[in-house]
Amino acid sequence: MHELLSSRSSEHYADVLHRTVDVLAARFRDTDRVFSGASREQLQALVDDVDLDGRPLGTDDALREVDELFVEHAVWFHHPDYAAHLNCPVAVPAVAAEAVLAAVNPSVDTYDQSTVGTLMERALVAWTARRIGFPHGDGIFTSGGTQSNLQALLLAREAALAGTTDRDGAMRRLVVLTTASSHFSVQKSALLLGLAADAVVPVPTDALGRMRADALAGALGAVAAVGRVPMVVVATAGTTDRGCLDPLAAIADACDAAGVWLHVDAAYGCGLLVSPTRRHLLDGIERARSVTVDFHKSFFQPVSSSALVVREPQDLQPVAWHADYLNPEDSDEPNQVDKSLQTTRRFDALKLWTTLRALGADRVGELFDDVLDLAARAEELVRDDDDLVLVGGTQLSTVLFRYQPVGLSDEHADRVVPLVRRVLLESGRAVVAKTVVDGRPCLKLTLLNPGSTVDDVARVLGLVRDAAAALVEGDDLADRGAEADEVAAVAAVAGAVAR
Repeated sequence: MHELLSSRSSEHYADVLHRTVDVLAARFRDTDRVFSGASREQLQALVDDVDLDGRPLGTDDALREVDELFVEHAVWFHHPDYAAHLNCPVAVPAVAAEAVLAAVNPSVDTYDQSTVGTLMERALVAWTARRIGFPHGDGIFTSGGTQSNLQALLLAREAALAGTTDRDGAMRRLVVLTTASSHFSVQKSALLLGLAADAVVPVPTDALGRMRADALAGALGAVAAVGRVPMVVVATAGTTDRGCLDPLAAIADACDAAGVWLHVDAAYGCGLLVSPTRRHLLDGIERARSVTVDFHKSFFQPVSSSALVVREPQDLQPVAWHADYLNPEDSDEPNQVDKSLQTTRRFDALKLWTTLRALGADRVGELFDDVLDLAARAEELVRDDDDLVLVGGTQLSTVLFRYQPVGLSDEHADRVVPLVRRVLLESGRAVVAKTVVDGRPCLKLTLLNPGSTVDDVARVLGLVRDAAAALVEGDDLADRGAEADEVAAVAAVAGAVAR
């Protein structure tokens, strides 16, 4: 019986995994494009051709189908021409740890399901807390920054409501102060937590989208003046678009003066915790009450690997829930479901544990520094290019820019931005992102590959420039309104770029 992994199927398991790894290794060795370039229609047809109720294929053919259907058309984050989102190439020791996780299949919700895994995760949370500056901190691994932020706001809400006899009335008065540059999960969390529709109050920012501490102090006062209650201030250590950090120490001053919970969303910037050269950018984070960290961004871990860390362990108590069959209140075992929004939960800490033991924290920090140095060089390339315009600056590894040579109107340049992104994706040659800054669309490089070079970035910028020039050269794109015309233009240019 080889269907399930057991002592009887161990040799079959080893054979299947060895052959699978060989196929993947060949893909990594031979892949020369970031994406196959297949259209969405083509991919949909491939998926639709699979009959999930059809006859079983057997393991070998099923894995061959996976290779041809998924791996062939995957987006390769390790490729130097991938520069779109906060996806990183992953550390080899972490990938090996993933294989261990998949085979052993532990769940770290209760001690009796994971034993030493529970203790290892707790040790890693304590290590992260000490790096933040929480000597006695605690926390829990989560599925990602969105869940970490949700749990942080839940804890802040419960702290703000402690002792109230009118929860419904008090809930309507609670507000969350943050900036327009903060992650969308802050708005989503406010909705999920049942706060008022106007509960999220935007705080003014500086030219780089960073929270102004003086404006925060004023906003806190204004909120109190109209009878609202500041529940939490959410500062961002690494905004998604600009890669900038709010002034944490000054924000902490304002929060301390008002007695307000400070949460720092460091999902992007948490790699600074181990940076040999830039740790000072997080000065003040130790004064937060809770912190989000995403190891699957700047620690080069496979998805998912995130954590919420709190300064005071007792702040986690509001999420504790006890069930007789799982974690009864009289249990003396360290059941981590007492701290988590999840019940069944993967031992994702093992990946980071293995990486730190294999490479060391300093090496991980050096790798993050490498991508920050590369972003600085990329900004120079954009500044030196007559056809490109740099939009703002970064403290981390994002580069915002527009294709706008002299004579090209703002409106025309606006139209080019989404088309360039589509051209590059559909050509399979490169993947860049688009966003909107100060009301104008722009292109974005998110550099998280320490193996990428300045020449790689220059090549991607060259592809952007060539695609944009081809889209605007000699036609009336600015006056077009028909979607079919745009599709045709993108397809033609994508074909040329692909060649």
